[in-house]
Amino acid sequence: MSWVLWGSLFMVCLMGAMSPGPSLAVVLRETVRNSRWHGVVAGLSHALGVGLWAFLTVHGLALLVTGQQLVFTALSWAGAAYLAWMGIKAWRHAGEAGTLDAGEAQVHSLMGAARAGAVVSLLNPKLALFFMALFSQFVSAEQSVLSQWLMIVTATVVDGAWYTLVALLLSHPRLLKALRRRAKFVERATGALLVGLAVRVVTL
Repeated sequence: MSWVLWGSLFMVCLMGAMSPGPSLAVVLRETVRNSRWHGVVAGLSHALGVGLWAFLTVHGLALLVTGQQLVFTALSWAGAAYLAWMGIKAWRHAGEAGTLDAGEAQVHSLMGAARAGAVVSLLNPKLALFFMALFSQFVSAEQSVLSQWLMIVTATVVDGAWYTLVALLLSHPRLLKALRRRAKFVERATGALLVGLAVRVVTL
């Protein structure tokens, strides 16, 4: 995988993690309602779930691209359409109220926080669709096993690093307010990246 392709993958994974949604809401609740370390544990367990989805998706797509090229091509185009749809949706609904509300969280142990983070990633069907759509744009027949693992590790580390940073910073209310103010920009930037990645498939 070239540095340009890896950079594209890194940016999409980062902006996807930064975009407000149920995963951010869980880490936010654990941090605000329990403690900083509850948020960190929830974020790291969420990243492990992301890593599992990434592993299954990359290896499944690798089998398709070598054995069922027509199916893989169709999936790649469908994935591009899905990324474009998500990008347009993120742009249109950027900044809507409620995306960063802490809500209520049960007071529980660090194990409970780990369970909450893992559940929101493993049982999120949109996350599975996202990785299938995203990775179908990067997997190729000549791709090495090292490149495949680089994709998996990138998605896992970016997710874990971002949510750990969120948990550490959001223990300060002033920084939470700053993130809320910039939520609209993050969502629109994510939308633009997803649409750009979809366009890349069409123009290749």
